[in-house]
Amino acid sequence: MIDAPYSAPAAPASTSPTDVTSAVETSASRVENAGLDVIAESERKGRPRDLFMPWFAANISVLGLSWGAWVLGFGLSFAQAVIAGVVGVIVSFLLCGFIAVLGKRGSAPTLALSRAAFGYHGNRLSAAISWILTVGWETVLCVSASLASATVLQALGWHNQLGAEIVGFLLTVLLAASAGILGFDTIMRVQTWITWATGILTVIYLILVAPQIDFAALASLPAGPVTAFIGALVMVATGFGLGWVNAAADYSRYLPRSASTSGVIAWTTIGSSLPVVILVIAGIMLVGSDPELGTAIDSDPIGALTTILPTWFLIPFAIVAILGLAGGIIMDLYSSGLSLLATGVPVKRPVATAIDATIMTVGTIAVIFGADNFLGPFQGFLTTLGVVIAAWAGVMLAEVCLRRRDYDEAALFTPDGVYGSVNIEAIALVLLGAVVGWGLVVNSAASWLSWQGYLLGPLGGRDGAWAGANLGVLAALLIGLLGHLLLGRRRVRSQEQAGADA
Repeated sequence: MIDAPYSAPAAPASTSPTDVTSAVETSASRVENAGLDVIAESERKGRPRDLFMPWFAANISVLGLSWGAWVLGFGLSFAQAVIAGVVGVIVSFLLCGFIAVLGKRGSAPTLALSRAAFGYHGNRLSAAISWILTVGWETVLCVSASLASATVLQALGWHNQLGAEIVGFLLTVLLAASAGILGFDTIMRVQTWITWATGILTVIYLILVAPQIDFAALASLPAGPVTAFIGALVMVATGFGLGWVNAAADYSRYLPRSASTSGVIAWTTIGSSLPVVILVIAGIMLVGSDPELGTAIDSDPIGALTTILPTWFLIPFAIVAILGLAGGIIMDLYSSGLSLLATGVPVKRPVATAIDATIMTVGTIAVIFGADNFLGPFQGFLTTLGVVIAAWAGVMLAEVCLRRRDYDEAALFTPDGVYGSVNIEAIALVLLGAVVGWGLVVNSAASWLSWQGYLLGPLGGRDGAWAGANLGVLAALLIGLLGHLLLGRRRVRSQEQAGADA
């Protein structure tokens, strides 16, 4: 998300305070070895606006167009759908901007900084949740790229569907995995190229499909109830910003601590929100004009978008689809490797990233050949993990509000420091948020999640008006945020005083 040099081989999660290293790139290798390391002051550089390119590249995927179909699937009018989409995107990415501030303050990855809230060993739960979420997103994006490639190649006359899916799959994995393994500088360069390439091709795509928009049809869409509006808004927030909060500080950690706090928040939010807002609105307009397109998107979220394109643009569309998805996968792979290190796995960062790339590969194959429907498992995955990560994000947002001093760097790497070994309060809030949150959501499209919604009885039950409002995500976020603001204040003050005294 910003450019910076690298460090000597990084120590795993068991690093002692004296082993905290700087991010210095050696001339012998272009592979970043820095893992959970705190970046030395002399090695920090860049400006907050440098965060724009990587966040933009990670979120410009044409999959954003398909979200227009899913928003309208709640039965909303055009105006309701646009407001729900725009507000859900911007507010959720604003949360990423706030958490990115912690990276500037602590100069360490998100899942190293969260040790201050959860304790050195207690943080392993946070790391495990983050790892599952990022690996899951990698797999979802890789599946989308494979299906899109197959659709494009078949439209061009290649009738071997399996071979077409394999081609798209290999192209995506090779690009994303290589950049993720090589590390930060490579990611910054690749993400800049992806931003320009996908930005230009996406504009061309939108110009080509603009004649398909029927404003009379959009104006005739009936309005939906408030519950449907809230459900769509929360779904969008869960699928976008809340899917990135656990990685938000991984890139701002390279900024100087003197960098503008408001600049970090603004450029993170703008870079990530801008492409998504444009794509979601365009998707709403296209699907609102042609309901059959929305039905096709349910089974092939990106490939269906080729049906309204002229044949000559199919290959450029395949390029923009694969590059846009790869941009997201690259960021996820990098952060999932850091999350894996934070769980305590004793490997170097490139190895951790390679492990995650392998899991993504296996998961993609399993989904492509084992899932009868894409949207059901996709929404089930988002909502279930979104509830947990929302509770975690609430705790971390409270940390932004409570902490007034920079982190005690050495204490982040030992259970005997001021942050302690386990903070029961923060862990309990995440667990409580998950229990309450799962009780207030339903996943009718994913049968394996039929146990959810057990707290919806007073609100009409699993089939009531509030069942699809995804209230559990909001509840989990507020439990983590308000609970930690109330219960964690004294602990944070004690930690900062102990740091000041030392």
